[in-house]
Amino acid sequence: MLDANLQAQLKAYLERLQHPIELIASLDERPESGEMRELLEEITALSDKISLRLDGQDTRRPSFQITRAGEDMGVRFAAIPMGHEFTSLVLALLQAGGHPPKIEAELIEQIRALKPETELVFETWMSLTCHNCPDVVQALNLMAVLNPRIRHVAIDGSLFQKEVEERQIMAVPLVFLNGEKFASGRMEVGEILAKIDTGAAARDAAKLSEKAPFDVLIVGGGPAGAAAAIYAARKGIRTGLVAERFGGQTLDTLGIENYISVPHTEGPKFAAALEQHVREYDVDVMNLQRVESVEPAQEKGGLATVRLSNGAELKSRTVILATGARWRNVNVPGEEQYKTKGVAYCPHCDGPLFKGKKVAVIGGGNSGVEAAIDLAGVVEHVTLIEFADQLKADAVLVNKLKSLPNVAIHTNAQTTEITGDGQKVNGLTFKDRVSGAEHHLELAGVFVQIGLVPNTEFLKGSAVELSRYGEIIIDAKCHTSAEGIFAAGDVTTVPYKQIVIAAGEGSKAALSAFDHLIRTSAPA
Repeated sequence: MLDANLQAQLKAYLERLQHPIELIASLDERPESGEMRELLEEITALSDKISLRLDGQDTRRPSFQITRAGEDMGVRFAAIPMGHEFTSLVLALLQAGGHPPKIEAELIEQIRALKPETELVFETWMSLTCHNCPDVVQALNLMAVLNPRIRHVAIDGSLFQKEVEERQIMAVPLVFLNGEKFASGRMEVGEILAKIDTGAAARDAAKLSEKAPFDVLIVGGGPAGAAAAIYAARKGIRTGLVAERFGGQTLDTLGIENYISVPHTEGPKFAAALEQHVREYDVDVMNLQRVESVEPAQEKGGLATVRLSNGAELKSRTVILATGARWRNVNVPGEEQYKTKGVAYCPHCDGPLFKGKKVAVIGGGNSGVEAAIDLAGVVEHVTLIEFADQLKADAVLVNKLKSLPNVAIHTNAQTTEITGDGQKVNGLTFKDRVSGAEHHLELAGVFVQIGLVPNTEFLKGSAVELSRYGEIIIDAKCHTSAEGIFAAGDVTTVPYKQIVIAAGEGSKAALSAFDHLIRTSAPA
């Protein structure tokens, strides 16, 4: 299972184990059980602090538990955790063996302090190709290591297809708590804690409101926000960054191959590097916080107010808005009803759940055509629906798509409805924009890939002027229409929504904010 290079790396990591750990496998006669046993035996051979038992009693087989010797830790994999989940496996081994986790001490204490009346039993349904799943798996595994009242199992849906069908799991990551749906999509430890620790929001608000005013406060943690924070901090001014999730949309991007000097990386890795770089400077990072409104200073040289959804208020002499954009919805009947029930937005994450089935992709730009090519290697058949009279993707991608035998392309096609049986998607209806004829496709899934919407809802009715597309209007130096308020990146009117452009705009906005500060603080 593990090549020589991977074994050498893992052996080095396992030298950090402080306590003996046990791997307890529950196996059956399936070939996958043989693969799991092989993997566990290879791991056991790499450290004298790891032992393997094959007498597990879990009814979900194959699966294995990771626990400190003599204890009953609630960390389990109903999966052969390779691919994106190999890191989750390594971290679970290290943390169960006493290696300290790399999260804030406050979060560790909050996890340990949880005392639920009944055990919290989490199940995370994931796929090994999903780049959003590891964050959820790793967060819940850590919580299970730190608190004996928490248990977690990470389940590879491809190993348990019958259960996938019975529980109607159509998107990953999908988390159940004590048998009931808890949450879907990427989540970090803080987000999970906020949902189960009801007093956390009030405590956060009180702490945040006590912070002294900033010289520059950045709203958003994507490439634009991170660049702005670094440039501002390097000027020696008091810098804060508040973000709903650090990394922004890059967290949902699989491959990045056009960031200059970095030939190839993956979105989550890129986002982690952004955060690490920002934290090397004196930046007050306030992650997992949603901004509700921004009020410019009432007088020249005064303080702007940024209000958060938990009730906290932050003050700053200048503000840089870098809230980015999100995937655009197709806005037809059935889309909202069947989200995570056949309507999906990430082919890399959810594609394996539709293995051997028929799906559609809405959108003929680069992301849509790339999604169709990716899915064609997994599913039975892909139908691509494009509103315009031709595909807008790069010619090389279009040619590749057209060469695939299990792909159909419809241009001049307007999606009018996503249909379902009340539980999950069963089809899509589209209209031929030339003839007016309606067509219905029988499908198991629909992947929406039709562009971006700026995250500016919190600015509606504010002093910050927006374009008719909802983007923040800026000038060449990132000034908005409001005094002391700047903006950068995909949320603005700057053309071409690219990571490298957002980073440059964030740097420019920080320099403009600094220029504003020195001019407004200069004596008359």
